[in-house]
Amino acid sequence: MFDRLLKPRLTRDLDESPAVALLGPRQAGKTTLALYVAASRPSLYLDLESPSDRARLDDPERFLTQHRDTLVILDEVHRMPGLFPLLRGLIDKARRAGRRHGLFLLLGSAGLDLLAQSGETLAGRISYLELGPLQLLETGPRSLDALWLRGGFPESFSARSDAASLRWRQSFVRTYLERDVPSFGLRMPAETLRRLWTMLAHHQGGLLNVAELSRSLGIEVRTAGRYLDLLVDLLLVRRLQSWHANVGKRLVKSPKVYVRDSGLVHALLGLGTQEALLSHPVAGASFEGWVIENVAAVAGEATCHFYRTSGGAEVDLLLAWPDGSLWAIEIKRSSAPKAARGFHEACEDLKPARRFVVYPGGDRWPVAAGGEVIGVEELCLEVAAAAGVA
Repeated sequence: MFDRLLKPRLTRDLDESPAVALLGPRQAGKTTLALYVAASRPSLYLDLESPSDRARLDDPERFLTQHRDTLVILDEVHRMPGLFPLLRGLIDKARRAGRRHGLFLLLGSAGLDLLAQSGETLAGRISYLELGPLQLLETGPRSLDALWLRGGFPESFSARSDAASLRWRQSFVRTYLERDVPSFGLRMPAETLRRLWTMLAHHQGGLLNVAELSRSLGIEVRTAGRYLDLLVDLLLVRRLQSWHANVGKRLVKSPKVYVRDSGLVHALLGLGTQEALLSHPVAGASFEGWVIENVAAVAGEATCHFYRTSGGAEVDLLLAWPDGSLWAIEIKRSSAPKAARGFHEACEDLKPARRFVVYPGGDRWPVAAGGEVIGVEELCLEVAAAAGVA
């Protein structure tokens, strides 16, 4: 098992909150992490995709009341949304009896879908955590090339060969399209969703234009938007919002869109080796998206944005901290990185507290205007320290 960065926070939240929702895409390692953390306390695991486990909940109130002194782990909880009002009652009853934390751990493969179900009934009784695929701080700096190529899903990253990893990811995509999407009650042609997903991979890091996507797919704009929302809700696609600042310049306001796992980008484009990836036009954008996911995973309460003006000033990744300070990050795949003129112009607009040029190497050195060239691992450590994550 990999040592996941989220483990200490999950343990803390279980010790402080009646219920914890651990959200993330399928196969990211939620169940493994949940069972590892739960091993230190009395616990019961139920997989709500298993008919036998679902049968145990035919009378859920009676069953769960019998296990009121146990941490109950409910995997794929979206399968039984009717449980949420019941969980609220059980939590309130336990509070009155003096037990205020560690009652339920809910695992879900979607973000907003699960939040919408639990937001009204469990408000004030639940904390939310997101577990994505493996990141560089969890696998080590020597794994950078393999992690970027294969992505962070543990089975893909740990495969015995690049070819086996690619087959796993292609099967993962097929399973999502044919089984997992319909399990959320959404009916749409699997081939249309595959084409959209592949278009997004080709368009990695580009500005989102739903109208253009709809024309390419031959569907209505509203339908294309709904399909895209689904991929975002399933935590497979990121819409990186633009940063709006009063700088007296015309700003780009459309979000940028990324397939969140680099390995899925490469699988959708049929790129199974490092050589194939490095010779493909998507390489730079793929690396950019991979760095953004690594930084976002340790950014805590900081929010992630990009900044671009019509005049060409641009920051690939802008971290906005709760105290109002900004960190500007330029992402370069080159081994001899140099910040573009547009990055310096953007920093003049924004006056960030720190500015970095991040690249795949391991050395670190200062550059003009108070910036630094820094490796991916060191940048993530800097962000994690500022966020209080590590």
